[in-house]
Amino acid sequence: MEIGIIGLPQSGKSTLFEIMTGLKSREMHGEACVRGFASVPDPRFERLVEIFDPVKVSPARIPFSDVTATGEKAWNAVRQSLSGADGIVHIVDAFTALDLAEVPNRYRKLADELILSDLMIVENRMERLAKTAKKPMTPQDALHAAVLPGLLEQLNRGKPLRELPLSDEEKHGLRSFSFWTIRPELVVVNTPEDDPSIADAFLKSLGSDVPGIGICCEIEAELISLPSGERAEFLQSLGITEAAFGRVIKAAFSLLGQISYFTVGEDEVKAWVIPAGTRAPRAAGVIHNDFERGFIKAEIAGYDDFIACGGSYAGVKSQGKLRLEGKEYIVQDGEIINFRFNV
Repeated sequence: MEIGIIGLPQSGKSTLFEIMTGLKSREMHGEACVRGFASVPDPRFERLVEIFDPVKVSPARIPFSDVTATGEKAWNAVRQSLSGADGIVHIVDAFTALDLAEVPNRYRKLADELILSDLMIVENRMERLAKTAKKPMTPQDALHAAVLPGLLEQLNRGKPLRELPLSDEEKHGLRSFSFWTIRPELVVVNTPEDDPSIADAFLKSLGSDVPGIGICCEIEAELISLPSGERAEFLQSLGITEAAFGRVIKAAFSLLGQISYFTVGEDEVKAWVIPAGTRAPRAAGVIHNDFERGFIKAEIAGYDDFIACGGSYAGVKSQGKLRLEGKEYIVQDGEIINFRFNV
């Protein structure tokens, strides 16, 4: 799981990375690609930490990557460094725009580059398939021959591949191409301090299907530089309740279809990250392979029930809110779980 941050030069790409991860990528000389983790803000997790006051605290985290590349081969460096990214954050410079009309052009400039890059890959692959048309096809070649014409048509229309209704099998068969536009995208609009509404206007023009968030990186950088105790007061002075960079992190987390469940105790409160739709044994396996191999049952309490019952297992047990679930159970976001296993 990894999110790559992309953007035109001077868009605020590296600043956003630094705000979210705490790593100053621009100071890491010689590193073309810098990877760092951002903690996912979650009031539920913070409340559990308050209740248990554990020795160790382990929130859900999501990795972000920032690529610094210049020169003629800059694009190749970006592609190579982010080839394994599962999603992208596309940051758009609106803070230097003289009017709203400039912002879509800045977004389209990079978006069109990504489409063109994918188009060249599709055309090259189709040419190679055409040259070997008389030879017996492998299953992968057959899948490519069936799917690529549709991809070509979509890209020629200037549309990203993520909008196509591809099956899981087709997506898996296309993974080796590392297409840019097949990956989910979160649009982040870097706004001027005095006109945050420019983000809403631009994002509305993209349509409701495109996830996006407005953020003023200048303000957020100032916020993150403050001691933690002063941040709430700073936000209050601006008339807002939540830092925008936290919303970006949460949106990126959701973009990849991830959820988290919690294990709690005085030794540690931890958020475990799993894909949505994960069954209980596989969810147990992220803790340790033995948990999955010897899975018996999952003791589960919903977060709201846990809090309503005094924030303890004893409370949820006494009020009949603790459930025992088996191998077919699909873990839900925010559940508090204790796994029973035997190996």
